[in-house]
Amino acid sequence: MINKQIILKNRPKGVPGIDTWQLEENPIAEIQEGEILIQQHYISLDPAMRGWMNDTKSYIPPVALGAVMRAGSIGKVIQSKNNPDFQVGDCVSTWGGAQQYVASNGEGCFIVDEKVATMPTFLGTLGMPGMTAYFGILEVANIKEGDIVLVSRAAGAVGSIVGQIAKIKGCKVIGIAGGKEKCDYIVSELGFDAAIDYKSENIYSALKTKCPEGVDVYFDNVGGVILDAALSKLRMHARVVICGAISQYNNKQNVKGPSNYLSLLVTRSSMTGMIVMDYTKDFGKAAKQMAIWMQEGKLKSREDIYEGLENFQETYNRLFSGEKNGKLVLKVIE
Repeated sequence: MINKQIILKNRPKGVPGIDTWQLEENPIAEIQEGEILIQQHYISLDPAMRGWMNDTKSYIPPVALGAVMRAGSIGKVIQSKNNPDFQVGDCVSTWGGAQQYVASNGEGCFIVDEKVATMPTFLGTLGMPGMTAYFGILEVANIKEGDIVLVSRAAGAVGSIVGQIAKIKGCKVIGIAGGKEKCDYIVSELGFDAAIDYKSENIYSALKTKCPEGVDVYFDNVGGVILDAALSKLRMHARVVICGAISQYNNKQNVKGPSNYLSLLVTRSSMTGMIVMDYTKDFGKAAKQMAIWMQEGKLKSREDIYEGLENFQETYNRLFSGEKNGKLVLKVIE
């Protein structure tokens, strides 16, 4: 059996180029005692992958040069060598990387029920983005009924779930997204109260119009100019959640920090960074609750699926070009 794999060959500066990864075909080694072999069906493409390629201090070690590109994944067990926890045919989510097959001792593998949702949904709303949204808005932001919540990248995998959970909890939600189609989507389909199109509107003027009373919570996925603008609208004791900074990930210069940070002092507000892996032990509880919301029609999930491991780089680039709708997923099974 042959395994197609995306191998990290060079550490990119700025936007990853064609020399960043290499598609390789390698034979699959025989699994060892206690291991399982997973045939992967889908892999998750996430903005965090850009940071994992940098050889710098972070919350997780960088992907090594010559190694399979790190990625969340989902697939089915096709072989087991006396592993007591997994059976052939089990559907499992794991960190299998950008490849078609992965051998594992079972650590970090979680059996999921395909009767609850489709495989791609377990990479999105019921996967890492959904967990990020759940714990970020409920635990870190600690939202309360009546809060005014502002979310950037609101049509994305995390932002779209953040906004919906905030609405479920009785908040007023304003989303920032790029383009009329995405802005219409978060208002008309996801139930946001208002949307700001950062591509066609002046962000400061739009915030003044859409958030005249300011915001209690700002959930940030982009950083840069939009973060700076949001800081100017904080109400007393507001909470800012730093989840991501996609506008800065491909910078060749130093990251640009906010100049409006003194607003935190004036309003006695807080700015807190979050990493979803800190909440791993509670993922099951969160997934159960979100599955209930989905069944009740309160929480909608949207995946944008492309096919073929050979199209990895082209698909990955959609994370930064905005040419996607919802959670970006790559189908790798042939």
